[in-house]
Amino acid sequence: MNWFLFFGALNGFLSVAFGAFGAHVLEGRIDPKYIDTWQTGVTYQMLHAGALLAIGLLASKFPGSQLLSWSGWMMLIGIILFSGSLFVLSLTGISKLGAITPFGGVAFLIGWLLLMIVSVKFFS
Repeated sequence: MNWFLFFGALNGFLSVAFGAFGAHVLEGRIDPKYIDTWQTGVTYQMLHAGALLAIGLLASKFPGSQLLSWSGWMMLIGIILFSGSLFVLSLTGISKLGAITPFGGVAFLIGWLLLMIVSVKFFS
């Protein structure tokens, strides 16, 4: 099974659901700054769902690539830590949760860096 295609599709689905939840359920119930925070989480989740789909497609072309695999796992970890912490922060208002968010951002950066290395290794 191609887990990155699955996780990409799952996170695409969830980002649409979370976006709708934020727009239709949370609007007016939480502070507007937290609506913006929620939307940032949704946006990054969707963008990185697309990256996971691309990694899944590349992984089917280059099976066994550890660089692609690590890139995908870093993207997934980034979604969980970055977007997940923003969602929980928005719902709870616990500002200390913001300390988790940068770790997700670093995971995203590592995932993108590994994808750049893959592009040089396989496509140059």
